[in-house]
Amino acid sequence: MKRFAAAFLSVLFLAVPAFTGATVAQAEEGARLRVDLSQLNPRVITGSTTTLTVTGTVTNTGDRKVTRPQVRLQVGDRVTTSRGVDDVLSGAVIKDSPLTDFTSLADVLEPGQSAPLNITVNLAGSKAGQFTRPGVYPLLVNVNGTPEFGGPARLGAVSMLMPVLAGPGKTAGHSSAGAPSMTLLWPLTSSVPQVYAAPYGQPLVLRDDKLADEIGPDGRLNALVNAATTAVESDTNLAKSMCFALDPDLLSTVDAMSRGYQVHTETGNVDGRGAQTAKTWLASLRSLLTGRCAVALPFADADLNTVSRIRPGDPILVAQAAAAAATIQQLAGVTPQTGVLWPDGTLNEAVLTALTQAGVKTVLTDAAQVAPTGSGGGVTVQGSAVRAQPTDSLISAAMTGVPSVPDSVTVAVSTERAISSQNGLGALAFRAGLGASAGQDRPDHLLVAPPRRWDAPAPELTAFLQQVGDFLNAKVVTPQSLPSLLDADPKGTGAVGDTGQDPAAAVDPAAVATLSKLDDQATGMASAMLADPTKRVKPEDVVAPVRLAELRGASVGWRGLPADAATANAQAEIGAISDRVSVRQPQQTIALASGNSPLPVYVVNDLPVGINARFSLNNNTGLRADDRKEVSFPAGGGRQYFLPVEALRAGRFSVDVSLSTPTGTPLGSSARFELTSTEYGAITIIATVAAGVALLLLASRRIYRRVKDARAGRTAGD
Repeated sequence: MKRFAAAFLSVLFLAVPAFTGATVAQAEEGARLRVDLSQLNPRVITGSTTTLTVTGTVTNTGDRKVTRPQVRLQVGDRVTTSRGVDDVLSGAVIKDSPLTDFTSLADVLEPGQSAPLNITVNLAGSKAGQFTRPGVYPLLVNVNGTPEFGGPARLGAVSMLMPVLAGPGKTAGHSSAGAPSMTLLWPLTSSVPQVYAAPYGQPLVLRDDKLADEIGPDGRLNALVNAATTAVESDTNLAKSMCFALDPDLLSTVDAMSRGYQVHTETGNVDGRGAQTAKTWLASLRSLLTGRCAVALPFADADLNTVSRIRPGDPILVAQAAAAAATIQQLAGVTPQTGVLWPDGTLNEAVLTALTQAGVKTVLTDAAQVAPTGSGGGVTVQGSAVRAQPTDSLISAAMTGVPSVPDSVTVAVSTERAISSQNGLGALAFRAGLGASAGQDRPDHLLVAPPRRWDAPAPELTAFLQQVGDFLNAKVVTPQSLPSLLDADPKGTGAVGDTGQDPAAAVDPAAVATLSKLDDQATGMASAMLADPTKRVKPEDVVAPVRLAELRGASVGWRGLPADAATANAQAEIGAISDRVSVRQPQQTIALASGNSPLPVYVVNDLPVGINARFSLNNNTGLRADDRKEVSFPAGGGRQYFLPVEALRAGRFSVDVSLSTPTGTPLGSSARFELTSTEYGAITIIATVAAGVALLLLASRRIYRRVKDARAGRTAGD
């Protein structure tokens, strides 16, 4: 029986994969092959489409060789619900049928090896019958193979959305009646804030020179500007619907770069290489924005909820993050929409209050954070006068490549930059009602918001804008400008709040705590500063770079990254202010002529404002000073100060002298003083006199006793 049971279990173990097919093997093996697509043509199937072409490469990213890798295209049933779109984006197993037969890619793929992928489908063939009806369909590039020590399995896949306006050889079957209007935001912000230090009156220093690459000929930001320029010049409908979202920190940083800058390295600052690149990019941006719609992002694309926690109860920082209009107008040559802001993250009550006080009347926000949102219209936020205009969550998720239903992931899917634009087109077509059944509700308006740091390749950006223009011309959607959209009255009242953001995707709480501490230090520094009538610089101007650095530290770009990176700029700005007020190191030993001789200390204040400070003495066993007294040091120069001290002992010793603000923030670094003292202080003298008196008393007592004893002896002898 034991042998029979063992044999039965062995057969059952081998048989189960055969029944479950590739799904089980796939779960065991995972994605061992990476699929990189380089071309998908066409992006939308119309009546004139005859072929579908997919090209790219397949790379073995595992540690085992794969034999007989092969690929085919598969198509699923037309999606009819938002959940169905989510499933496609997440790579969930869907009911699909082959559009092509399996085609061999190579005999063997060793680890690290690649093979070309090239599939062309005749859409007039019998297997292409799924595309006969208008709608949005799942399209799957499925790569199978046999890994070493394993069985045949799906080892790599790319899942995407394919819109069909009309089946091949047919006329358009979709109805343009009731097509929603569409507005397209086009965000321009850097990957992360790049400023390392920009102290008042000092050169700009960047953390690295990556921004020069981003705005350079092959850079992401340059591609965004070039693609938009080509699109708006060739399509008036698209130009009408587009509005450019601008980050004032990016503009001010690039503007400063154009005048020369430095880059921070471990061995010191070096000259940056992107000054001319910055001039060229800014000129291209100004040309693009002439006469166009623009809307402001918060400074450095700061998470306003995080900003509100840096200085709880004080709306000033949030208001500063929202005050972008003047910077955008000055540097980009365009006036952004008055009172309109596109923040990311949660809008809590404190943020809404601060924005209202700052003059913000409308915020563009994810539809998932606004209720109700069914029509796509704006709502007045409960308990405030702020209008929330929702962006479409489904389209944003498609373009980001992050599934909105992550629990449905059962297949390892290659989610890459190159397909984000295709999925965006598919989600846009679906939300516009392409292929929807009669009577199915469609939103009145679609506010399309790509990822704020969209890094799709340049050809993908061009293809996306061109196809959106084709959607407009085909009346799948109709163009509407953002000002026109916001002129319409809100549809009702709704709540805006936290939707349960993943803590792993939030700004590190340690960064918030550090930024809050640095904000307190900056406030203490400002309170210690004194305006100089000859220089006309306000103390708040000197600490302003710290406030901007705090906003950069709260940037959405730092989500999921270490706190040290987020706070480096603010740390550097505090250090830059502190280092400009310092005690100069003496070049020789200082001799104290008496026990109460003052200590000559030379203090340099290189700030454009005066400052009140206190001396601190450390390692001062032989010296005592009154460090409670505040001393005022004038702006822009050095001053000799005689610090009252008292020597507690004679000889040679050292003492460390430093400065701090009255609130305790250190200024500069400490300086070591080598001292010699030949005199005694009052305490030493008192102690010496006391010891002398005691010695005299003891000696007198002993003499008295001897005299007494001598007299007693003479008396006894008589």
